[in-house]
Amino acid sequence: MRPILLPAAILLPVIACAQVEQGAPNAGFAPAFPDQTRAPAMPATAVEVATFAEGLENPWGIAPLGDGRYIVTERPGRMRIVAADGSLSAPITGLPQVAAERQGGMLDVAVSDGVVFWTYAKWVGGGYVTAAARGVLSADETTMEQVTDIFVQDPPSAFPMHYGSRIIPDGAVVWITTGEHSDRSERDRAQDINTTYGKVIRLNRDGSVPGDNPFVGREGIDSIWSLGHRNIQGAVLDPNAGDLWTIEHGPRGGDELNRPGAGLNYGWPVVSYGVNYNGSDVGEGTASAPGFVEPVYYWDPVIAPGGMMFYAGEMFGDWEGDLLIGSLNPGALVRLNVSAGRVVGEERVITDQGRIRDVEVAADGAVLLLVDSPDGTILRVTPGTN
Repeated sequence: MRPILLPAAILLPVIACAQVEQGAPNAGFAPAFPDQTRAPAMPATAVEVATFAEGLENPWGIAPLGDGRYIVTERPGRMRIVAADGSLSAPITGLPQVAAERQGGMLDVAVSDGVVFWTYAKWVGGGYVTAAARGVLSADETTMEQVTDIFVQDPPSAFPMHYGSRIIPDGAVVWITTGEHSDRSERDRAQDINTTYGKVIRLNRDGSVPGDNPFVGREGIDSIWSLGHRNIQGAVLDPNAGDLWTIEHGPRGGDELNRPGAGLNYGWPVVSYGVNYNGSDVGEGTASAPGFVEPVYYWDPVIAPGGMMFYAGEMFGDWEGDLLIGSLNPGALVRLNVSAGRVVGEERVITDQGRIRDVEVAADGAVLLLVDSPDGTILRVTPGTN
C-alpha cells in the first residue's frame, strides 16, 4: 500500500469535560488524537417536534424539489412527492423494480437541475447489487421518464445487506456510496480495488468515468474514489469547502465520520475502532495501521448512522455549520460542532422519536427527519423554549 499521512495529533492540555451519555465502549481503543471520539457535550438545545407528513412505509431518502415540496423514497420500492402542507402524492410510476429484501429496496434520492437521481437494491443474475439511476419527472409529475442506470455494482452478492447507499450530485459529477454486503465471506472485497464493494464511487452524471478519478490508467476499477469502507449510509458536501464527508456503520463500535480522499484507504475490515458482533477482533484486532486513514471521528458504542446534513439556516443560529446526523440505534438527531476539520462538541438533540433514517434542512431553517418504520413519518424540528 502507498504510505498515508495520518492526521497529526493536536497537543492540548488535558481538561476533564463532560461527554454525551452513551454507555461503556465495546472495544475501548485509545483515540489517535484528542476528541476523535466522545467530544465534549454541548449545551442542550430546546426543540419542538411536530409531524410534517405521515403514512409512509419505511422512508429512506428525502430531497427538496426547490419549491417547498420534497421527493421521498419508501424502501418497498416507491417514491412520492410531499407537498408543502405535508400531504403525499400517489406513488410515482415508471420506476425500476427493486429487491426489497432485508436491507434492500428503494434507497436514497437527490434532485439536481431537474434530474432525479436515486439508489436502489437490484437483483441481477445470481445476486444483489447496489444500483444508481437517473430520470426526469413527467410534466404532471406522476411518472418517471428517461430512466437509466448509471451505476450497477459488480459482482453480485448472495447477501441483501449493506448496500450503502447515498447519492450526491456535485456539479458535473455524482458521488455514490456502497457497502460490502456484511457477510464475512465477502467483506474483504472492501479492500479489493477490482470490486466496488465498500467504496465511494465518483461518476459523471451520465454514468461515464471522470478522467481525473484516482484509478484511471492504473490497476483498479476506474469509478472508485476511495476504499476500505464498511457501509456508508450518510454523505454530504461541505457547503463552504466543497469536499465530501461520509459516515459509515461499524460493527459493535467503530461508526466512522470520514472525509474521503482520492485513492485513500479507510481500513475496513483490516482495522476498526469496533469489534465483531460476537465480541471477537476485527481483522488484526487493532484500530489503526500504516497505510490506512484515521476517521475524523468515531463512536463506540454506535449511533448506527443514517443520512446527514451541514446546517445552514436562520432558525438555529448556534447550529450554523454543524453536522446533523440521523441515528438509527439508539435513535436520535446527533449534532456535531466541527472546527478546522475536527469535531469539538457533540449533542444528542432528539432521543425519543425512533429510527432517524435521513435529515434535510428546510428553506426556512427547520430540520426535517425521516422516521424509518412501517408507519413512517417526516418530523419537523423547530426551536423550543427551556
